[in-house]
Amino acid sequence: MAPPPSGRQAVLRHGDEEVVAVEVGGGLRSYTAGGAPVLDGYAEDEACTGGRGQLLAPWPNRLADGRYRFAGVEHQLALTEPERRNAIHGLVRFVSWTLEVHEEGLARFSYHLRPEPGWPFALDLVNEYRLGESGLRIETRATNLGEGPSPYGCGAHPYLRTSSPTIDGLVLCAPAGVRLCADDRGIPTGEEEATEGTPYDFASPRPIGGAVLDTCYRDLARDPAGRATVSLEDPATGEGVELWMDRAYGFLMLFTGDALPDEPARRRGLAVEPMTCPPNALQSGDSLVVIEPGETFASTWGITPHRRA
Repeated sequence: MAPPPSGRQAVLRHGDEEVVAVEVGGGLRSYTAGGAPVLDGYAEDEACTGGRGQLLAPWPNRLADGRYRFAGVEHQLALTEPERRNAIHGLVRFVSWTLEVHEEGLARFSYHLRPEPGWPFALDLVNEYRLGESGLRIETRATNLGEGPSPYGCGAHPYLRTSSPTIDGLVLCAPAGVRLCADDRGIPTGEEEATEGTPYDFASPRPIGGAVLDTCYRDLARDPAGRATVSLEDPATGEGVELWMDRAYGFLMLFTGDALPDEPARRRGLAVEPMTCPPNALQSGDSLVVIEPGETFASTWGITPHRRA
């Protein structure tokens, strides 16, 4: 029997919740609670499409023309979104990670990102999943193994959903005050817009309806612990899900899936993407992390399902 396209499967269980993380990309393939979907993932015999559950490192989102300058040196990465002339979502989505630890509620994957054309830096990456009473917690750590500083950014690409066939009737709350305007390549133009009173305003809960989102937000409202939380709820059933992110994630991408090539998957889930920096950060330097030799940068986010009332 051929191995699954996503490689080794790490199943985590807590009560009636089940999470499956995978070897390819160290990603998140599925999450169910009481048999109901929490994520729009993919089957064991399928390859990941649409970025579902993938870790985005060492940069999230898009880099225009695949070019950037760091420490006075110009670099050119492969254009992995050639139709828009961009390099997209980093270098580790389709590589095989090592499953270092696998217990009932814990899976830890690691990957050594070695220097390659366009990326002359060495990073030790760890993606750790913990499933417990409060849902799923994901911590990503990057340690600089090189002799000089390394640029870095990361993100994640889960699609939240309920049992509803589409997201149109779901109520979204995303506490973000500003959106970054972007061109037709998905690259920020440098202009920003306050979201209040605009079609991009979900600071107060309201139905998604026909909104088409492929939008990056900043200025996220946070609780006293520093967490920003996005919630999605089905008012007809009481099903819902929250995604939270710590202060390391200063940006949020919302994507309604309208551009996905797979018709049945369009608008079935809402991509809620925590990001440490905005698109094109390797060029702009906006919120780009610089990791010194031997130092580690950590970021944490999580998912909590809500049950029917």
